[in-house]
Amino acid sequence: MEKIKGFIRMVRPVNCAMMGFAVLVGALLANSQALWIFWQNMIYGFLTGFLLTAASMVVNDYYDREIDAINEPTRPIPSGLIKPNEALAFALILSILGLITAFLTSISNPACFTAALFFWTVSAAYVTVGKKTGLPGNFLVSLCVSAPFVYGSLAVTNEVPLKIWIFVAMVFLSNTGREVTKGIVDIEGDRAKGVKTIAARHGAKRAGIIAALFYFSAVMLSPLPWLWRLVNVWYVPTVALTDLGLITSAIMLLKDQSRENGRKVKKQVLAWFLIGLIAFAAGGLK
Repeated sequence: MEKIKGFIRMVRPVNCAMMGFAVLVGALLANSQALWIFWQNMIYGFLTGFLLTAASMVVNDYYDREIDAINEPTRPIPSGLIKPNEALAFALILSILGLITAFLTSISNPACFTAALFFWTVSAAYVTVGKKTGLPGNFLVSLCVSAPFVYGSLAVTNEVPLKIWIFVAMVFLSNTGREVTKGIVDIEGDRAKGVKTIAARHGAKRAGIIAALFYFSAVMLSPLPWLWRLVNVWYVPTVALTDLGLITSAIMLLKDQSRENGRKVKKQVLAWFLIGLIAFAAGGLK
């Protein structure tokens, strides 16, 4: 039973569910009737987002096992609960299942499968090579985190209109801020293993400033969908709450770049992401 719990912990179900939900939001933004007209595509799309995210989480834990032994020794692999080869086998199963659901999302059009395979490759490139590069690696993660909006749009329209790219940009910027923040939390282990995060190379203070700038940049883009009449009025109050949260977290980080505060901000921003997804979904309804 404990081993099963260990596998679940590696997957991080909340993060995976958010990525699956983001696929639905991307579809809804592209076509306000997507959830009803293309409900089968949406089921497979959600599963694709969930499963491939789960696979990337497990692979990440596999490659991070030595760093986690310093930063997070209670995680399943460094604690000895899950063996490294068991984690790899689990990741392979999740990847295969995710690519199968990607194929089933739109059998008549290969765009969904191609996109899923591309972003899976980007994710693999990050954990195997990109992680140690610092900011470029952060960009790879953010590319994968914003991918569900692209995938959701392809699932219902076979294209990615301009308005989707605006949401992609907001997610990309805010998640890059979170990745830089995570570097503050993991600074000790990253320095020991030669991971070139901004925090490890230039210190926690500079990392805090750069992370805050990414958060502020995402907030500055948030009025555009409303000003360009791409969303309905329900978008405004919910995204305003997200913006307020990101601004608050950014200010917290500017005032205190300690590991403990970085961990707190990292968790907060994940909550702001969820509220932001709700804002995007509400704005896409008609």
